[in-house]
Amino acid sequence: MPPARNTVNLQPMQKHVVHGHTFWLSPQRCLFWEQEKALVLSDLHFGKTGHFRKSGIAVPQTIFKEELQRLTEQIVFFKAERLIIVGDMFHSEINKELDLFLRWRNDFSSLNLQLIRGNHDILEKEWYEGADIEMLTHELVLHGFRFVHDGDCEQEGNDEVRYCFSGHIHPGIRISGIGKQSLAFPCFYFGEDSAILPAFSRFTGLAMLHPDENDSVYAIVNQEVMKIG
Repeated sequence: MPPARNTVNLQPMQKHVVHGHTFWLSPQRCLFWEQEKALVLSDLHFGKTGHFRKSGIAVPQTIFKEELQRLTEQIVFFKAERLIIVGDMFHSEINKELDLFLRWRNDFSSLNLQLIRGNHDILEKEWYEGADIEMLTHELVLHGFRFVHDGDCEQEGNDEVRYCFSGHIHPGIRISGIGKQSLAFPCFYFGEDSAILPAFSRFTGLAMLHPDENDSVYAIVNQEVMKIG
């Protein structure tokens, strides 16, 4: 089913440059910041399936294990030295899935892991410290880039910030085909001064975006990243 819009390119990964910095967009719903050797991602919601099971909803634990495996593969593939999590790394209170995460963390103990607190990151401060996670309550500013969770990208009075990354809304884009057929896909969104990252977790919904003409949108279609023209 051909999309109604012009498709510029369809590749396993796409390169996007912001203020001279190179970001590689992965179909695994994360991006790699080349200059910082950092994997940047949002809304992992680790522990969500365990939370559902505790509530009596039959959700298989294999979902969580597959998400953790995807993260591992991306770290190894990009040789990432740093993880920047733009909020909602975890979903709720402690459960057995977070015990599995702690074992994983021991295997990647040399990885610098920074988390900008999201609305679902409600664990006690001591738990994050024990997991060797640097918790940032509101933002991370690095080399002119600001990372926040909930889209609060106002930059008034901060000349240090040139561009902002956020998550939280689980962005999606709808691609229309012949007739009235259409499909929705998760996406990366890049505007003039801010970007929105897709949810890393596949166990989430989508909030449909309506980008302006000059915005750059990359849809994640199967195992490839499609730039929407």
